[in-house]
Amino acid sequence: MNISLGPLLYCWQKQQVSDFYQQVAASNIPLVYLGEAVCSRRRELKWGDYLELAQMLKQAGKDVVISTLALIEAPSEYTELKRQVDNGEFIIEANDMAAVYLAKEHKLPFVCGASINNYNRASLDILARFGMQRFVMPIELSKAWLGQVIQDKPAFEVEVLGHGYLPLAHSARCFTARHKQLTKDSCETICRQYSKGLLAQTQEQQPLLRLNGIQTQSAACLDLRSELADMEQMGVDVFRVSPSSMECIANASALVDSINTPSALQSNTVPLSAEQCNGYWFGEAGLTMQLGE
Repeated sequence: MNISLGPLLYCWQKQQVSDFYQQVAASNIPLVYLGEAVCSRRRELKWGDYLELAQMLKQAGKDVVISTLALIEAPSEYTELKRQVDNGEFIIEANDMAAVYLAKEHKLPFVCGASINNYNRASLDILARFGMQRFVMPIELSKAWLGQVIQDKPAFEVEVLGHGYLPLAHSARCFTARHKQLTKDSCETICRQYSKGLLAQTQEQQPLLRLNGIQTQSAACLDLRSELADMEQMGVDVFRVSPSSMECIANASALVDSINTPSALQSNTVPLSAEQCNGYWFGEAGLTMQLGE
């Protein structure tokens, strides 16, 4: 099993992003997703900047995948998507069916992201014929579902988001801007103020969601590290860590070490905490924290 670092889903300052990926380059993380996957109005980094980072990571020995937007809304975004797909060097993570279409038209391999609703084996087999090399399981599905889907060894690889804030939904509206009484077209990239999203709570002060621009995330951090051994036995190929801080690099690096140490893998337990969740994996409400079976 491999460990991957998913795309950075937050709007950080350009220098902070550069520092982050310099540390990633120096780490033992083998597989890195890179690119703006949430909102095209986040212009701290241009396409050329991401391409330079991708080349730097490749020179450091990383397998690099370019992540695309999960919601294509404008012709300009589609034009940018074409540039990403036809970059000539790196495969893409298709987070929208427009990206799947372009990759298929160019006869290029791709990874299918979790924002594409793949709910059965028949759909996955079709996408594999289009050129899909790996798919990221939709976050709301369960271990039982995945076991049925890959019961017969598929021609594609399987990736599971195992650690990070769950990307629950995307909207044409920006809730972070709306919270600040700003329109989406004049948002001032206000999401830069919230490096891990804006926490939303219930009236009873229970953490519920994180507003990350047009993306809605879970308030609690998904943690499936205790399931690594079971995932490997099932046939999961990649365990994804979704970054939200510099500390995520160390966490992902530790996981790379642990998968090569069976005793560490078996003893890797997750402490119960109000800030953690894993319910979807067990077929329960996503915000709950279940003990491993």
